[in-house]
Amino acid sequence: MYILYNILIILAFIIIVLPYFLYRLVKEKGFGNRFRQNMGLVRREEIAPVADTNCIWLHGASVGEMVAISPLVKEIKKIMPERKVLVSAVTVGGYDMARQIMPEADAIINFPLDLPFVASSMVSRIRPGIFIMVETELWPNFLRAIRKRNIPAMMMNGRISEKSAKNYRYLSGLLRDMLNTINLFCMQSSIDAKYITQLGADPEKIIVTGNTKFDQTYAEVSPKDLATYKTELGLGEDDYPVIVAGSTHRTEEEAVLTSFTALRKKYPHARLIIAPRKLNRIEEIKKVNAKFGYEMGFRSKLKEMEGSRPEFPVLMLDTIGELGRIYAIGDIVFVGGSLVRYGGHNVLEPAAHAKPILVGPSMEDFKDSYALLSKAGACRMVSDTAGLTEAFLEIADDDVLRKKMGDASIQIIRENRGAALKTIHYLTDLLNQKDLAGK
Repeated sequence: MYILYNILIILAFIIIVLPYFLYRLVKEKGFGNRFRQNMGLVRREEIAPVADTNCIWLHGASVGEMVAISPLVKEIKKIMPERKVLVSAVTVGGYDMARQIMPEADAIINFPLDLPFVASSMVSRIRPGIFIMVETELWPNFLRAIRKRNIPAMMMNGRISEKSAKNYRYLSGLLRDMLNTINLFCMQSSIDAKYITQLGADPEKIIVTGNTKFDQTYAEVSPKDLATYKTELGLGEDDYPVIVAGSTHRTEEEAVLTSFTALRKKYPHARLIIAPRKLNRIEEIKKVNAKFGYEMGFRSKLKEMEGSRPEFPVLMLDTIGELGRIYAIGDIVFVGGSLVRYGGHNVLEPAAHAKPILVGPSMEDFKDSYALLSKAGACRMVSDTAGLTEAFLEIADDDVLRKKMGDASIQIIRENRGAALKTIHYLTDLLNQKDLAGK
């Protein structure tokens, strides 16, 4: 099975990945660093703090996984300050986010491609004491290299959608080997635990620890920070309501702008902050916004200005890693990836700021977080643009409702904190077992 997988992945690399990476290398400033590290060409000084130190290697794909890793890194450094921590990411956004919110990490790298020689080389050079994957980062060659060197592996914040559970079954023998490599599965919910069991994981290795995203603190905003953000974005006391549309996808910006236009008829000082999921869509979104006739301001440019800023009706968050904090500015939050068939995005970040939250009908990937918030009355699902417009108007008109939804949001966050500490407990047990086995 590995022979077939490696033939396919090498062909995919030559035909698809390499041309795409070379294109980005030419077009995208700074991509060379990622490309070099993806190929396993990590410089000695980049991993010197963690190589051959029995480090804890934490790996996640993108921005959301870095949010989940952040509380765990903080707890590791509190409980095991002598233990070195390596963090790796797949995407540019994830890498940049890690560098912004995890100053405690001893090293941060781009994860190597799952080519057999690349994965094996990186594991040999670093030789971690334990490897921890966040959510469901299963890479056959990498996990095989881990297994061959008797390095324990752990899944934290484990999450598997129904769609992913069906797709993983096609990996057959590879999936079985990967699951057998993992010593412990710390899953977000009983539903995720059920799916990983159905895929073939040993039930005795599965524990429900909750979602560490409830424990994130990087997005905390002080009153002083809040005032600074408002000044930098040109927001005044009379600007109400402020709508934050986070992690939006194609067509969602048009829906939000349509609803915002209806809102502005009643609230002429309403402001809209759009934070697209992918920053390479900025030009496309500018064209959509132009159809509505709004002037658009950009966070990156406004931040550099001195004194008072222009009061743009629509603002674009064109920076990485700030959305979790910018949610604090909003009076109403819409979380994207949900009015399109994508599965939704993280609703816990706005909830941590006590915000009323709106989402579309596609929340499959965040079903548990959504279920908690919706049951408490903190998060409301709308089916289309008309429903979004109606919800914007209703919540903006009703101070009591808006406060009630916001209070319910923060209450859910407070009640569900503690997953990071639970995960640390099982991590230390696993490390102790390894130490005893090595004696």
